[in-house]
Amino acid sequence: MSEEANKPEWHVIGQLVSSIQVEQRRTRRWGIFFKSITFIFLFSVLGIIMSGDDGESLLESQEHVAVVDVFGPIMAGSEASAERLLPALADAFAAPNAKAVMLNINSPGGSPVQAGILFDELQLLKQAYPSKPLYAVIADVGASGAYYIAAVANYIYADKASTVGSIGVIGSGFGFDQLIDKLGIERRTYTAGGNKDFLDPFLPEKVNQKIMFQNLLDNIHQQFITQVEVGRGGRLVHDEDLYSGVVWHGERALELGLIDGLGNLHSVARDEIGVANVVWYSPEQSPLEEVMEQLGAQTKTALGWGLKQNLVIH
Repeated sequence: MSEEANKPEWHVIGQLVSSIQVEQRRTRRWGIFFKSITFIFLFSVLGIIMSGDDGESLLESQEHVAVVDVFGPIMAGSEASAERLLPALADAFAAPNAKAVMLNINSPGGSPVQAGILFDELQLLKQAYPSKPLYAVIADVGASGAYYIAAVANYIYADKASTVGSIGVIGSGFGFDQLIDKLGIERRTYTAGGNKDFLDPFLPEKVNQKIMFQNLLDNIHQQFITQVEVGRGGRLVHDEDLYSGVVWHGERALELGLIDGLGNLHSVARDEIGVANVVWYSPEQSPLEEVMEQLGAQTKTALGWGLKQNLVIH
């Protein structure tokens, strides 16, 4: 066979070898990528295990302000639920070097039940530690159930632009009875008990049930008002809109006696309490939650790098 006849074969072999080399390089890069992910995970676990709480322990050994965050909706199962916050609050009050306890609030409110539990339990903690004042500092918003909780504090502060108040109760929904009539749909409801279909959105509204629901809202509203007056006492400036559900900015809230002054977490700790050190007693994530959170961010970075490397392979 002549040399000319062998050229196509050598060309094919060359292409095959080149393809194998490209695939090997791609495999090596993806191998590095997945190994990197594994090492990131292992180092994250080791870092969390070995880091400990040395820095925070040092602060706790000094005079400090014990801070507990009240963030997000106040409801069962949330980060701001009574079940989650109460152990942290008990630890904050019990801390021997805590000069004061501070609620760091940024919440639009939520369940009146959860807010009521926190209010009542905080009253008991205040009685158990009478020399340790409770401060509430409102960040962006401290409204409705969040203000309900804040009202138990000895002193409340907010930024001049914070949203404060909303001392009211709301219950809302939709009525679909006319819609299903137009669609030719019949609602079939069978009950044992005249009000078991209470406020069924697919049935015409019943006057007696509407009155019952309004009475329910009024009773909860009055409970809210009573607790605010218990907490704020003679500091309130009574205004016709005070308990109407209106929200105010911090400056107006100060004029109405809803708060005691303007400030933020650090300025209140430094200027009002006289202690610059703040220590968070908020419920902590479990080690697994911390690892997964860190791993999520690091995996995103590593995945981006890996995809970039793959895209430049030819």
